Amino acid sequence: MSRDGAGRLGWSGLLSTVFAIAVALGFSLTAAASSGGSLLQISSDPYANATSQHRTEVEPDTFAAGSTIVSAFQVGRFFSGGASNIGFATSTNGGKRWTDGFLPGTTPFSTPVSAVYARVSDPSVAFDAKHGVWLISFLGLFPNGSGAVVDVLVSRSTDGLSWSQPVVVNADGHFNDKNWTACDNSPSSPFYGNCYTEFDDNTLGDLIQMSTSSDGGQTWGAALPTANNAHGIGGQPLVQPDGNVIVPINGFAGQNFLVVAFTSSDGGASWSKTNIVARVGFHHAAGGIRDSIPLPSAEMDAAGTVYVVWQDCRFEPTCNASDLLLSTSTDGKKWSKLTRVPLDPVGSGVDHFIPGLAVDPSTSGEAAHLVVTFYYYPDANCTSSTCQLDLGYSASANGGATWTSNTQLAGPMSLNWLANTTQGFMVGDYISTSFSGAPAYPAFALANAPSGSIFDEATYTVTGGLSAGASANKATDRTDAGSTDTLSASSVTAQ
Repeated sequence: MSRDGAGRLGWSGLLSTVFAIAVALGFSLTAAASSGGSLLQISSDPYANATSQHRTEVEPDTFAAGSTIVSAFQVGRFFSGGASNIGFATSTNGGKRWTDGFLPGTTPFSTPVSAVYARVSDPSVAFDAKHGVWLISFLGLFPNGSGAVVDVLVSRSTDGLSWSQPVVVNADGHFNDKNWTACDNSPSSPFYGNCYTEFDDNTLGDLIQMSTSSDGGQTWGAALPTANNAHGIGGQPLVQPDGNVIVPINGFAGQNFLVVAFTSSDGGASWSKTNIVARVGFHHAAGGIRDSIPLPSAEMDAAGTVYVVWQDCRFEPTCNASDLLLSTSTDGKKWSKLTRVPLDPVGSGVDHFIPGLAVDPSTSGEAAHLVVTFYYYPDANCTSSTCQLDLGYSASANGGATWTSNTQLAGPMSLNWLANTTQGFMVGDYISTSFSGAPAYPAFALANAPSGSIFDEATYTVTGGLSAGASANKATDRTDAGSTDTLSASSVTAQ
């Protein structure tokens, strides 16, 4: 079905009441944001299997190429991991109108059904310009009834609207996790048309793995580790104009989380050792929300500079809340000083987490446009019954030298409105934002109060997108040093 932003409905329980009518008539489901533009609902969970929590949608990713924006997300979240299907919402006209649907042949709940995989998880979106193919990579859980095996899969599309049956990226009989895919879209690159999928092998203690395709995702090469056989989770490959691949990722060092990065200069034939970007000062957000892994969000500008943002508490007194930190690199080996994005004053007690960074790929350097969306608690010192979850954003038009203040887009949400998991209340281990022209379009999970046992947690964007305009808050807090967290980082599972 298609959705557009023509109509505006109030942000209230009325949204749930008129859902069926709106869908039948093709109307948009929008809600007034607390500040900024209006919110546009771009999908909803249609499933009814009793094994999942309905209606829930969590953990969206996005990618934009030209005027087409594709988002993908989990639909019908299971408490113990995974979802009933992977949903998508696609705009082919720069965010003005969206068409949503669900991947075929994935699970017993999809159309057509799959007799192989019980659940799916962790969608990531990429575009291969050489072959004209969109890719959604994801995890296929428990093939043929095996409760200890997770495969890495990809679905292909030439238009972002009709998707293929799953193609295997890796099915080695291990428990694989947290895949992410990116493609080389620079015609001047010697590896133009290569696509790279990062994932980790949880069976081997989250050993980092990379697989490469050179035929539009139809076939994938053997999984390769880094040169130092590093362990980590949640890598996000980025490909520079010369074909060099840089992969920022959450790495492990005993009981500490790190942000590290590794590279390839030979089209994925081999991968370097990991280089430390920073030791993470990790503060676990209150209330039992799921943010147990501080996954980095990474993007690249037109010149090939990589920007990485993650949640970190090092600047806050007693590490009692998280800021968002930024570091950049031109080669994946040397990284800039860590800069605190000045969303709120130090010591404000505002807790920021789960960032989704966008960098305008037509801008670069001191003129690079950045937008970051994130969740936050206005009061970090809250409980599961008192925490109020908001969604905010900040923008920079000068490569991160200055930023706008934390601007509320949506909320507040109570935590018991969210899907529950073995690792806490869930909006996602990541969210995403992508530029399509001048505005950036986020995709995020947003919840209203449930109706009895039926949730109302769906995928939204912002009508008209978010612009990177003038900003006055200088990013002056910088450091090379890193504090450490107290959560064991050995062998993390994040379905």
